[in-house]
Amino acid sequence: MALFLFLCLCSCTAGNQSIESTPERPYLMVLGVAQDAGYPQAGYQDEWEAIKLGQRQIQYTVSLGLVDPQNHKRYLFEATPDFKEQLQMMDKVSESQQYPFDGIFLTHAHIGHYTGLIHLGREVMGTKDIPVYTMPKMKSFLEQSGPWSQLVSLGNIDLQTMQDSTQVQLSPSISVMPFTVPHRDEYSETVGFKIQIAEKSIVFIPDIDKWNKWDVDIREVVKTNDLILIDASFYQDGELKGRDMSLIPHPFTRESMELFKDLSATDKDKVYFIHANHTNPLLDINSPEHEEVLKAGFHIARQEQIFRF
Repeated sequence: MALFLFLCLCSCTAGNQSIESTPERPYLMVLGVAQDAGYPQAGYQDEWEAIKLGQRQIQYTVSLGLVDPQNHKRYLFEATPDFKEQLQMMDKVSESQQYPFDGIFLTHAHIGHYTGLIHLGREVMGTKDIPVYTMPKMKSFLEQSGPWSQLVSLGNIDLQTMQDSTQVQLSPSISVMPFTVPHRDEYSETVGFKIQIAEKSIVFIPDIDKWNKWDVDIREVVKTNDLILIDASFYQDGELKGRDMSLIPHPFTRESMELFKDLSATDKDKVYFIHANHTNPLLDINSPEHEEVLKAGFHIARQEQIFRF
């Protein structure tokens, strides 16, 4: 399975993911970069004050928008607590045939990644048969747990089952492939996505446990794809005061940079850190840690950033 996944993640050609192209070409838009609770987080008055004083900016929960202008379609990756703000961001730049989205892809059942589905219910938008792509356990969770089950029974959403390492073809030139990754799977499995747009391949892994728990070498994933958006929940150990961070085993940003240190400059340039906890100094563009990542040759995903292909 590890070999199969590695082969599926491979891309024939690496290139500069930020090259501008014609408006008809598909593109990805970063709709949020923060961990599940966003920034500022509930109850942290210093963060709210920093926003008020203009010292920091609001950062929405991690999400991507995939836009296919030629077919007038768009897709959402993660339905977050910031769904309505992120939908508004998409409405300014794109359109869909099945409003609000022609499909929604979910990675797993942690609060920052699916709870935005509530906006599709009869209390809000009252949508009809919006395709929601899930893995089997995630599908069962939504079908059997209220209030999500009501979205299914009322036909607000139409659950589409995905299978590990199997492509979902969205158009002749666009496909999405889920692949399972190790994570705290209390209610569902967890996946990352490989998004294929023509000859370009994008890997999105917003949540994963430590890299050594995965049976795939993340360095090979970087080498064989064109753009990598990966989990940067925490910058380093000790970041959560008074909590045992081994119980929340995300890759520390510094661990990832150390793991990637021998990659070529071209490969490092593919890496974008995303899904930063409110405690992570990467969210502060003026922090030494933010500068450290950039100087090392990597990137930090920015809200409203667009990647054209």
